[in-house]
Amino acid sequence: MRGLHCAACCAILLLYPLQTIGSTVFRCEDATGHITFTRQGCPDEHNQSLQQAYNPKPGSGKPVPLAKPSKESRESKKRDGTELTVIGAKLDGCGNHLTSSERRAAIIKQQIRLGMSRADVESSLGKPDKITEQNGQARYVYLGKKGNKRNVNFDETGCVKGKTKR
Repeated sequence: MRGLHCAACCAILLLYPLQTIGSTVFRCEDATGHITFTRQGCPDEHNQSLQQAYNPKPGSGKPVPLAKPSKESRESKKRDGTELTVIGAKLDGCGNHLTSSERRAAIIKQQIRLGMSRADVESSLGKPDKITEQNGQARYVYLGKKGNKRNVNFDETGCVKGKTKR
């Protein structure tokens, strides 16, 4: 009986809501702007301020913001005068004629477009029935069920060139 009483007391203690514990810490900022939080205080060469640490229980009420981000107005962005500069761009090896979304859409629709690679064509139409090569340029030939033929011409770099014939 005594063990049952002890277990019941432990269960009650576990279910009893504990107070949220907060503490005050030191916020130390050095000359380079590096910030450190500590409970022991800051070195003499650092700027020191007290920071109240409060960690509310989840679901205890309205949300507590961690920090207020600084918002730049649209006017200040316009007045800045800086423009976006692209330093590097992904090269697909075929002259970047297609964006990745245009390439995916063409493959799904089984269309062949200028600037597609051999792998793109095979993803769209499958393995060719015949491959011919002449002067470093390849041609894929696809034979249809009704006797129609489709040719896809590639340049020296393996990219679709010109128009494809059905």
